[in-house]
Amino acid sequence: MALSFEGRVVLVTGSGGGLGREYALAFAERGASVVVNDLGADIKGGGKSSAAADKVVEEIRAKGGKAVANYDSVEDGEKVIQTALDAFGRIDVVVNNAGILRDRSFARTSDLDWDLIQRVHLRGSFLVTRAAWNHMKKQKFGRIIMTASAAGIYGSFGQANYSAAKLGLLGLANTLTIEGGNYNIHCNTIAPVAGSRLTETVMTPELVASLKAEYVAPVVLWLCHEQCQESGSLFEAGAGWIGKLRWERTQGAIVRQKNQHMTPEAVRDQWDKICDFTDSTKPSSTRESVQYMMTVLSGLESDEEVGANATAAAAAAASASGLNPAEAVGQKLPPTTFVFTPTQCILYALGVGMSTKDPDHLRFLYEGHEDFSCLPTFGVIASQAAMMGGGLSSVPGLNIDFTQVLHGEQYLELYKPLPTSGALTSQSTVADVLDKGSGAVILLDVNTYSGDELICFNQFSVFVVGAGGFGGRRNSEKAKAALPPPKRAPDVVVIDSTTRDQAALYRLSGDWNPLHIDPSFAAMGGFKAPILHGLCSFGFAARHVLKQFANNEPSRFKAIKVRFAKPVMPGQSLQTEMWKEGNRIHLQCKVKETDSVVLAGAYVDLHGSEASPENLTPPGALQSELVFAEIGRRIEDSGSELVKKVNAVVAWEITKDNRNAAQWTIDLKNAGGSLHKGPSSGKADVTITVSDEDFMEVVQGRLNPQTAFFAGKLKVRGDIMLTQKLEVILKDHAKL
Repeated sequence: MALSFEGRVVLVTGSGGGLGREYALAFAERGASVVVNDLGADIKGGGKSSAAADKVVEEIRAKGGKAVANYDSVEDGEKVIQTALDAFGRIDVVVNNAGILRDRSFARTSDLDWDLIQRVHLRGSFLVTRAAWNHMKKQKFGRIIMTASAAGIYGSFGQANYSAAKLGLLGLANTLTIEGGNYNIHCNTIAPVAGSRLTETVMTPELVASLKAEYVAPVVLWLCHEQCQESGSLFEAGAGWIGKLRWERTQGAIVRQKNQHMTPEAVRDQWDKICDFTDSTKPSSTRESVQYMMTVLSGLESDEEVGANATAAAAAAASASGLNPAEAVGQKLPPTTFVFTPTQCILYALGVGMSTKDPDHLRFLYEGHEDFSCLPTFGVIASQAAMMGGGLSSVPGLNIDFTQVLHGEQYLELYKPLPTSGALTSQSTVADVLDKGSGAVILLDVNTYSGDELICFNQFSVFVVGAGGFGGRRNSEKAKAALPPPKRAPDVVVIDSTTRDQAALYRLSGDWNPLHIDPSFAAMGGFKAPILHGLCSFGFAARHVLKQFANNEPSRFKAIKVRFAKPVMPGQSLQTEMWKEGNRIHLQCKVKETDSVVLAGAYVDLHGSEASPENLTPPGALQSELVFAEIGRRIEDSGSELVKKVNAVVAWEITKDNRNAAQWTIDLKNAGGSLHKGPSSGKADVTITVSDEDFMEVVQGRLNPQTAFFAGKLKVRGDIMLTQKLEVILKDHAKL
């Protein structure tokens, strides 16, 4: 049965155009008597005119509907409601829709900018609703709509005044829901996305046309109908889509005990748990919000320490299974900082077999060389403190015997050449825990930064002997996979000798494990003598590839992946076999004397004209590479100007054959702007995911971005409004 509003009186504020007009027309079409309120002011709240309201009234009456105009400001709420009472004798529905904009960055927001927005949006809605409230209570019926915004829910640059007012309306609506419940007065809040005079300044004409107000009106009508019992809810709506939002709360953590001071250090130590949304709750009332705190308080006042039972239970579970992936995965280790000088770079180069006997090695061994550089694989040294410092032992859910830990695999990716001195900070996260039956594999992801700039990413794959059998997954999509070499003879073979003191030299780069120096400790591990570090062999193989296929140019190095298969004894010779496939160099490393494979499933990816991305996208397949190269040139030429126009960090995820093929970050927020290949080192303001083919269609003008968005070809996370500024980046693509 069609919904009817016969006999109902509806007030829509700000209904001279846009969403308000659409609401008024829709209510009238279904039999309501409508008060069309509009001051007739401009978008900033200036001026006054009766023309807008009169025109909508004429439209309604021309279709046989009932409507009257009201030209008062919403700050004159009593007058606005009186118009409804005088014309129709009652008021049933109030849709608070009136609004203006006075966008300014926070530092530039004046008192007037702030006050006008609060007066129209928040105070105006309060005054109009208050004027109608008692009439609704007496008739035991009322429906109220507050209009919030994504800016209020999530924030929006340049709209501090608007955002504060819009979220304030949500708080007002929540309280009216409680106070009006016994009188059949329901109040809900909508956050519409629609083309209107408030959005046409930040949207293209095409997007305004796509986000029609008529796609929002139906949810407002339903929420205002007598059959609808929804109240106290928040909805986002636009383009025919409607979604309900609610609050979510973590389980949290108790950070004080009876008769003890609560300290900021205790908060710090429990911060990850405080912020962990695993098994989160969804409180929907003040009572639910404080209920758990009352339980905590009761426990603290008793003789029992709060959390003792839970802690004991967790300890028992850890003791029984050893590993609890659900608890461990996602845990962050304390950040580590690695401070170094050219001395450490040189020491590392010597540790992985470089020598002044080879003139090509001098650029890595002499700080005065005109091209002095750091070997790319030094990136593991900057990040290894996460492993060496015992950080894993502090992770909940990893109750393991660390004497049974082996380094299984290693992946390193560089986003720019490593500096030769400075301070690098690493942030580590347990990415996954896998059950391999005879043991467990822990994947530790480590992002290393120079200041705010992401320099490199490491994935340490740690095998824990005897820790399997807990019923977990064997494989993970998060793991960087090792790959077998081609089934043909290698293209290049290099044989390089290690020295008797190779492990003693390499350990000076920070891996102090006595297994590599102390004969008695090595004997406890079942070895006849101390063994060479796996990462030392890793460094040997990587520099073999760098010399043979990249002319020892560190900037050509992108990534390396290896699996550690067998140990190497210091003094043995390493034989590196290499196969070139585009710019991916597959490799296998053996001990020449025994023919034992020590590095398996390994490869090095190089930057270059035959780019072969990590996901095996065929060489030359990404057309978007050319576009981003042009964008990079534009930023170099006019970055400061682009920063002024865009003022955002835009991340791009380019896909190929439904797999991630490349990531680019365009930073047009910080001085001068920049472009780099790889994920954003911080939080991007907007992230756009699109296939390589559709990206080219968009930049060549053959595919409208709005059409691509609504067709699901272009996906946006973050501030969708920023996409409207991308034209200044992508325009004139033909200059390629």
